[in-house]
Amino acid sequence: DLLIKIIELFKTHPDILEMYQDKFRFILIDEYQDTNYSQYTITRLLANRYKNICVTGDPDQSIYGWRGADIRNIMDFEKDYPDARVVFLEQNYRSTKHILHAASSIIQQNKYRKQKLLWTENVSGEKLTVISCENEHAEADEIAKTIKELAKEGVRYSDIALFYRTNAQSRVLEISLRNSGIPYTIIGGVEFYQRKEIKDV
Repeated sequence: DLLIKIIELFKTHPDILEMYQDKFRFILIDEYQDTNYSQYTITRLLANRYKNICVTGDPDQSIYGWRGADIRNIMDFEKDYPDARVVFLEQNYRSTKHILHAASSIIQQNKYRKQKLLWTENVSGEKLTVISCENEHAEADEIAKTIKELAKEGVRYSDIALFYRTNAQSRVLEISLRNSGIPYTIIGGVEFYQRKEIKDV
């Protein structure tokens, strides 16, 4: 209702829409590829008067279709706003050439996208290793095994960082690290076994 009722209000009361158009003359939307149809409609209604709208986003990073995000919002932006100026940010400052090449090779397979050429001035870096695992448990065990091998080669555990995308992944990883006798510290979160509810159980 927070979205639908606003659309109804704007469409049935042009005076209220005009008031908000005057209030929000400049609109900036980040991660535009993740907007849904209702958000798109509100944006179009608000921006229709002054056309001062700037959006940032990347169709190749559209991952929220399952919750209503519509990639057409960003793909058709120039049709909605014919005077729009499009700026492609193709230089990458963080990744090595090998990582960027691998990422580009994968995203170029997307069918519905805007063509862009990612590049970097960074070094080539180490080649990537791709490991295919049956499930998250096998993946965690493979990670623990790799860390053990690095430790045998003389790499200190404190020099190894393990990145994961969501906190939900930490429990499976922690189990494998514990079972392998690998010491670890969670940064920016609480270890699964240190959470109050787990301790209480």
